[in-house]
Amino acid sequence: MSASEQNLVRRKTQAGLGRWFVGIALLSIVVVTAVGISISRAEPIWRARVIETLSVKFKSKVELDTFHVSLLKGLEVSGKGLRIFGDTDPNNHEPGVQPIIGVAEFRFRTGITDLFRSPTHVDTVYVKGLQLNVPPREQRGQMKNMGPKGGKIRMVVDRVVCDQAELVINTLRPGKLPLVFDIENLTMTSIGPDAPMHFDANLTNPKPVGNALSSGSFGPWQADSPRDTRVSGTYSFNHADLGTIKGIGGILSSTGKYDGILDNIVVDGATDTPDFRIAVSGRPIPLHTDFHAIVDGTSGDTYLQPVKARILESWLSANGSVVRTKDPRGHHVKLDVVIEKGKIEDILRLAVRTDPPIMTGVVRLKTHFDLPPGEPDVANRLKLAGQFDVSGAHFTNDEIQGKVDALSMRSQGKPKLAQDNIPDNVHSNLKGTFRLAGGTISFSQLQFQIPGTQVNLTGDYSLDGNEFDFRGKARMDAKLSHMVTGWKSILLKPADPFFSKNGAGTEIPVKVTGTKSEPHFGSDFGHKDEDKNVKNIPKKNRFE
Repeated sequence: MSASEQNLVRRKTQAGLGRWFVGIALLSIVVVTAVGISISRAEPIWRARVIETLSVKFKSKVELDTFHVSLLKGLEVSGKGLRIFGDTDPNNHEPGVQPIIGVAEFRFRTGITDLFRSPTHVDTVYVKGLQLNVPPREQRGQMKNMGPKGGKIRMVVDRVVCDQAELVINTLRPGKLPLVFDIENLTMTSIGPDAPMHFDANLTNPKPVGNALSSGSFGPWQADSPRDTRVSGTYSFNHADLGTIKGIGGILSSTGKYDGILDNIVVDGATDTPDFRIAVSGRPIPLHTDFHAIVDGTSGDTYLQPVKARILESWLSANGSVVRTKDPRGHHVKLDVVIEKGKIEDILRLAVRTDPPIMTGVVRLKTHFDLPPGEPDVANRLKLAGQFDVSGAHFTNDEIQGKVDALSMRSQGKPKLAQDNIPDNVHSNLKGTFRLAGGTISFSQLQFQIPGTQVNLTGDYSLDGNEFDFRGKARMDAKLSHMVTGWKSILLKPADPFFSKNGAGTEIPVKVTGTKSEPHFGSDFGHKDEDKNVKNIPKKNRFE
């Protein structure tokens, strides 16, 4: 080919490439323009579609502050300030009119072709800052109207993933605050219309502070009667710090399952706290509980039927309620507690600072447990009222047990055994009626019995062990003069008739005072309720 022919071909080729480049450029301009037009049209289309879908689904007023469609990462839709309102304000504890449902932010992606399809299918919607305000029971009739009636559902969502959700169950009951559940993460998967929704939730419990994981199913929502909506699932609650409740401590973990309807959820579970302690004693002990409870999910009130707890080697059972209160804010716990056959030393290790516990033995107990909410420590808020019986008690303090042994020997008329080689095998029986308030136990009846002696007392004992103050009467089998030896026995013979009464060999007023480290036992002839005949007995002849 000649040079002129080659130049002609080259010029034609360049002209062809130029036309292609121009065509591509024009096409690009057309595409960009079309995309821009599509985006500008897409935003109002999608905004209207979102609002229409929610308005139809809930038959309610819907507000949406901002809405945006982007093609930078595919077709992405986002918005802020979504609110769905009911007929009335569901939460009168907050200023302004509160929506039934509020969403701080949301976003989702879908295919470009879905823009022009109806209904639009969305795989996952990501939500941040969801708040659901369930109206008070008296106003929940409005929720039955929040369902599809007419109109057209323009979007179908398979899954919702939410961060920072809050469920608020409101009430108009006097003295009650809304029940608030803070949910850190929540994933909800729709199974189908009129079918339960599966959920996985990560919750932060405020008191005691801890992390709870739960998964299960919820629904379908009963608009006519929300309280009848079914819920079921399992939960785990780990590393709950009981130290956030003033007066107690320890790290609690719990697992269980639940099933029922919102106002009657049956919960079965167990808890373990290897280092449970109360401030009064400060001594950590292992605590395990198994519980069966009925929970009103619309109020947060819990009814325990029963709780079985193991403290070291002793079991107790409790039935009662945990009810939320507004003033003071918190939970009011009321329980009926029974210990059929426990170890008194286990109970004392939990409740009293004395180490080792002041006595060992078998305990039976029935008491009403009342713990109102408030700022003071648990020991100062706790109220108890009941009866107890301790059999086979043996004091761990050698000095106290020695005095008990000596008293038993003397009261049986064996004073020589009380002086030398006292047999350390005397066991005591105690029973009484008590009331605890303000950290002090008051005994209206307290009976202490050992071979040869029965002591009936009334008085007070502080849980910290820093105060004993008991007074009453001691009845001994032996006469007063038979309880001592030598010349004292002879001197006391004239006094026998004054103390031998009511079928006892000897009856004298007694007192127990002092502290846990220095208790004092003795006669109480100076007490205002003393027997007047005692005044005539010389002090040197009195038994102490």
